Amino acid sequence: MADNPLLHVSRETLARLEIYAALLEKWTKKINLIAPGTVASLWDRHIWDSAQVFEAAGVDTGLWADLGSGGGLPGAVVAIMAAERAPKLEVVCVESDRRKAVFLDAVSRETGVPFQVLAQRVEHVPPLGAAVLSARALAPLDVLLSHAERHLAPDGVALFQKGARHEKEKREAEKNWRFTCRAVTSCTDPDAVIYKVGVPRRA
Repeated sequence: MADNPLLHVSRETLARLEIYAALLEKWTKKINLIAPGTVASLWDRHIWDSAQVFEAAGVDTGLWADLGSGGGLPGAVVAIMAAERAPKLEVVCVESDRRKAVFLDAVSRETGVPFQVLAQRVEHVPPLGAAVLSARALAPLDVLLSHAERHLAPDGVALFQKGARHEKEKREAEKNWRFTCRAVTSCTDPDAVIYKVGVPRRA
């Protein structure tokens, strides 16, 4: 298993992640941000899992758009990591659930990390021209590729986290799309991957 990127963050970044973790645990008691059964493994299951997406991108400028951010996974974690490591990177979290959007605004405020929150459905957001697009547990790959077609810059990259059924999703998506795709094995689950995808074209 790959090295945990959280082992190499500064004290300031770690302190911000701790504030975020505390907020996530507190708010999850009121709204469904993460499954209650995963709170005990919050750092490995969610925060480390999101931090690896920032590491996988290899991008430090432009717009990073996280779709269906929910509790900020990976978007808020990316913003916290980028605050020190990639200060020129702008992060926007797209989340249609207004309660979750309010939570994300609270995360930005309490951690002191600026990122934008769009409380809209992904389908209704004007094209973003993003350098990086991310999504975790949002939709099947076929649907995510339609979002990538709309919101990625011509030279952008999409990072989609997928579980053990990722190969089946990829085969289904290939019926409708032409796209380049590289699978990076997840640091937190050997059966999961991060798909790195270029701008797709309809088949």
